Amino acid sequence: MKITGWVILACLLLVNGTMKARHLPQWLERAVVYQIYPASFKDSDGDGIGDLKGIESQLDYIKSIGVNTIWISPVFSSEFFDGGYDVTDFYSVDKRYGTNTELVRLVNKVHEKGMRIFMDLVAGHTSDKHPWFIQSKQADTNLQYSDYYIWTNGKDQKPKKYVDSDAERDGYYMKNFFDCQPALNYGFANPNPNHPWEQPVDAPGPQAVRRELKNIISFWMDKGMDGFRVDMAYSLIKNDSEHVETSRLWKEISAWFTEKYPEGAFIAEWGEPTNSIGGGFHIDFLFHIGRKGYTSLFFNKKKTEDINCYFGLEGAGSLKQFVEMYKKEYEATKGKGYISLPTSNHDIWRLACGKRTEVDQLKVAMTFLLTMPGVPCIYYGDEIGMRYIEGLPDVEGSVLASRNRAGSRTPMQWDASANWGFSTALAEKLYIPVDSDKNAPYVEKEQADESSLLNYVRCVLKLRASSKALGNIGEWTFVSDVKQPYPMVYLREADGERYCVVVNPSAKKVATKFATLGSEKKEIVIGDKKQVKYKSGLIEDRVEIDPVSAVIFKFKK
Repeated sequence: MKITGWVILACLLLVNGTMKARHLPQWLERAVVYQIYPASFKDSDGDGIGDLKGIESQLDYIKSIGVNTIWISPVFSSEFFDGGYDVTDFYSVDKRYGTNTELVRLVNKVHEKGMRIFMDLVAGHTSDKHPWFIQSKQADTNLQYSDYYIWTNGKDQKPKKYVDSDAERDGYYMKNFFDCQPALNYGFANPNPNHPWEQPVDAPGPQAVRRELKNIISFWMDKGMDGFRVDMAYSLIKNDSEHVETSRLWKEISAWFTEKYPEGAFIAEWGEPTNSIGGGFHIDFLFHIGRKGYTSLFFNKKKTEDINCYFGLEGAGSLKQFVEMYKKEYEATKGKGYISLPTSNHDIWRLACGKRTEVDQLKVAMTFLLTMPGVPCIYYGDEIGMRYIEGLPDVEGSVLASRNRAGSRTPMQWDASANWGFSTALAEKLYIPVDSDKNAPYVEKEQADESSLLNYVRCVLKLRASSKALGNIGEWTFVSDVKQPYPMVYLREADGERYCVVVNPSAKKVATKFATLGSEKKEIVIGDKKQVKYKSGLIEDRVEIDPVSAVIFKFKK
């Protein structure tokens, strides 16, 4: 066969294209994340607030769960009007948590345990007490940080989300959330000609902010950090409804990051994996932000009651929204990055809330969350069934219009001693109250109970770690029919290994039929054989499962 120059060129382009394919650190294939809200995890010095030394003291416990990656919510210097998400210095640890040296020590200890650690990067705004913002308020608008923020030219008009201040500067500033969180200026995708202060993304101010963001990332990566979870990653560039410029920004940062830190990783708080992973992120939370699929599973009414959500006892929920959304995002991102379905986080209700507090209910939910593809993420305390606490006072900006986030931020429950072993401080000195229920779960008790939620989570994660099929990159196929949502049945497979997961969170015995999965013998590896009946057929299979039950079958070759 004659090889032409065009063929050679095509082959070279193919090779170059392969070489330049998206780099995914291999360790992400086995990553399991554990989120820590640092003020609430473990207090080492008795001041009523958790700290870095407290986290360090519990690394063996964290590893014992079956996780291998820790994400800690912000520990930067802060005014704490929004739980640390109002930063006053990105280059220093707040004194309530410790020092930069202690954070580096924690990073080293995490690595000694064979784990990795992520910081929380608040990329979109600062505190209004940050030195950058204080300088930007000055009348002289030609200073270094004058254009780090978004200011109107004068006060003739006050657009939505702009705030008045005591600044010498003549103008209003744009906020992101609370008034004390001025938005950093990454520019506008489509500047409004009637708003001359709206700078394009390539203007000097937005470009300087990009460089600063890279400096912050480098500062902590050079100290041993393994990556960042990026707060509200989709929101940096304004007037960007399709996130086109925001994706370009993250592609630029990701390319730079990958070249400099090839084993580092970014987790997006975005909620649209197609956009975020396409924009350079390695992992995205498919979560509550603007997406109804996740909330339809756990918080359908946007309140703590689980009425009509899928994981509710009534059996009146739906899978349609979730499955349609998940299939679309999964197919678009497979092999390019990872979707994460977290158990909860610091901003919404815990998995254990409303009527969903019994251990069997939580085991069913955990079975689902820990056997889906992508990177699992466990919010601290969810592994022991810590519950969302109603009616707590507003603590460091925890109360929003739709929910009180303090209920998900209560101190970790370690043992039966005072304050559940979280702190030796007097109860009134704790920065947030502990769960007052005398029957609240705690680690020490669950460690000793073979049937506890904690030991169940360990069991499921151990199985997941042993199997590529059940792991982060195993194939996922939804088997059951969204028109008959109970039970949910899906298949996980890789390299000839197959598992079938059956989940019924309702209080009713349910059954469903689906196209046959094959005649192989099916062994129960998680769950009780008394809870389920599986009948294989030539054309279709049938499964019947007891109320509030979950079973994992392994197909025997």
